[in-house]
Amino acid sequence: MSTVPNVPVQTRLQAISAGRKRKDVAARWTLGLLTGIALVPLVLVIFYLLQKGLKAWSWDFFTTDPTGAFIGNQGGVKSAIVGTVEMVLLASIVAVPIGVGVAVYLVEFGKDSKFAAVVRYFVDVMTGVPSIVFGLFIYTTLVVSGAGGSSFAGWKGGLALALLMLPVVTRSAEVVLQLVPQGLREAALALGAPRWVVTLKVVVRTAIPGLITGSLLAVARAMGETAPLLFTVGALNATSLNLNDQMNSLPLQIFRDVGQANDQLVTRAWGSALTLVVMILILTLVARAVGRRSANS
Repeated sequence: MSTVPNVPVQTRLQAISAGRKRKDVAARWTLGLLTGIALVPLVLVIFYLLQKGLKAWSWDFFTTDPTGAFIGNQGGVKSAIVGTVEMVLLASIVAVPIGVGVAVYLVEFGKDSKFAAVVRYFVDVMTGVPSIVFGLFIYTTLVVSGAGGSSFAGWKGGLALALLMLPVVTRSAEVVLQLVPQGLREAALALGAPRWVVTLKVVVRTAIPGLITGSLLAVARAMGETAPLLFTVGALNATSLNLNDQMNSLPLQIFRDVGQANDQLVTRAWGSALTLVVMILILTLVARAVGRRSANS
């Protein structure tokens, strides 16, 4: 039987891995260089957005509604910010619980059944559907019929965004739940815990940070969508807290302002775009903090 010389482990590893260390350093530098190249367009876009958007920011920009005037005082984007928050919040309340619930069924209960395969198929189909199709669907089913006592309404825009978010939440949640170690489930079941308790208290709780991140991706996508809202919420400059009324939103405000032959309106569009990016950034930071706290609790 061969014996290993009595040499410190650190010395043996250094002697064996000298060539590998050089390759590792080269790979790290190459990866860092390629990452830097990939970040150049993003940095340029953010820099350009800050350069253009900060010119529009002021107290009145955030506290006044658009006036609809082409010349003179055009107002700010207060109604657009409020409308965006309302509709995205409604869409999240609808899409996130349903999406996570469907993912839990697919991973924990449905698994390889035929019904689960059908559900996955339709979720994949919905993922590839253009966003304008969801807006047209709500338009033909709810807007044209005047459901809810009105034609265009904020809650209809929220439902269109919820349909857009649903497949994203479901697929991301399914992937996250599949990453939970099977040993955790088996250990909880071995202790006599019912299956539903294991699912809620062990699997879902373990996956909360990933579920929050996946839901956040869906929220960020919904915040920037314009096409579904063109057919569902109409156009209203004034601030409205009634989801059964027409509403404004940041994507719609950008869409209306950016094509105007007025530099002040175009500047307001850049300010609205920067506001939307900052809102998504703040939401991201809050969600990551909540997810990290949940993981440590």
